[in-house]
Amino acid sequence: METLEFIIFPDGRVQEKVTGIIGKSCAEVTAAIEAQLGHVVNQQPTSEFFAENTQTSDVVNTQTAYSEW
Repeated sequence: METLEFIIFPDGRVQEKVTGIIGKSCAEVTAAIEAQLGHVVNQQPTSEFFAENTQTSDVVNTQTAYSEW
């Protein structure tokens, strides 16, 4: 599940935490929000940022040989 969490501090700072998005696509998800919030002071990528999005395939190739008697 993709989650964006925002903590708004009394001095106006906003802390944003993104979870559930694999790879660098989290930057695409948050770009519009960050543009509206203002200047980004610090970014700390999580382990999900560096993970690769892999997809598994359940395709099985079978080969059947028939012999004629």
